[in-house]
Amino acid sequence: MAEGILQAQGGHVSPFEKIRRVNEAGNEHWSSREFATVLGYGDYRNFEAVIEKAKVACFNSGYRIDDHFVDVTEMVSIGSGAARPVKTVLLSRYACYLAIQNADPKKEIVSHGQTYFALQTRRQELEDEQIEEERRVLLREEMRRHNVQLADAAKDAGVIEPIDYAIFQNHGYMGLYGGLKQDDIHKHKGLKKSQKILDHMGSTELAANLFRATQAEEKLRRDKVKGKDAANRTHREVGEKVRQTIKELGGTMPENLPVADSIKKIESKRAKQLEDKKPTKKKGK
Repeated sequence: MAEGILQAQGGHVSPFEKIRRVNEAGNEHWSSREFATVLGYGDYRNFEAVIEKAKVACFNSGYRIDDHFVDVTEMVSIGSGAARPVKTVLLSRYACYLAIQNADPKKEIVSHGQTYFALQTRRQELEDEQIEEERRVLLREEMRRHNVQLADAAKDAGVIEPIDYAIFQNHGYMGLYGGLKQDDIHKHKGLKKSQKILDHMGSTELAANLFRATQAEEKLRRDKVKGKDAANRTHREVGEKVRQTIKELGGTMPENLPVADSIKKIESKRAKQLEDKKPTKKKGK
């Protein structure tokens, strides 16, 4: 088990923490059979009904069941060195949270578990939010840099005037966003004209656009593309290829990804944090 295990009040290790497992990749999970034992289910078949309710709740919340409930077969000892296979479900932290919400509320341990997983799920959410912010800031900065390089490659291809470059950019968006132009994306996502699309993208959408920009730049230079029409066509084809890849991987199309808060808020918050960390200069006597 990972170091720094979580403890309940009074310094006692939570029974749910004791059965937490961490695989070689550092991912945590709980065995449904051990989980059932801790909750006081003498007959595992009764707990299977709880798991099924939790799966329904997971699906209704918009999450993939397979991401949180993994069916496996484990060997358990039956004495005298013999073992037999049993079906078990490996539960994520979120799956445990859903399961405990559907467990027998008359059991005292269930009440404790609800508090434990509610707190730990919220802690994980906050950590995930911080990671997402860091990814967005990094990817947005990369987009700024690569858009300059893309503009330079487009200029070499013959895209000179600002209006021509706007058309060129629209072709990239149309390829990646299934025919939607920049104005269409604004309307589709409910953004104001003053709001920049890139500033309101999550990390997944930013990464897709970064891939579009870098690959378009490389193809323009590698193929020595010349002429505005050829450059526009190239940019759209690259966008379409990226979109096709997302589709093949079963991902969400970029126009359907949620709108994020302006990244400028994150950048302002970070600037303030850095300012607050600066040592205060003492005034001379």
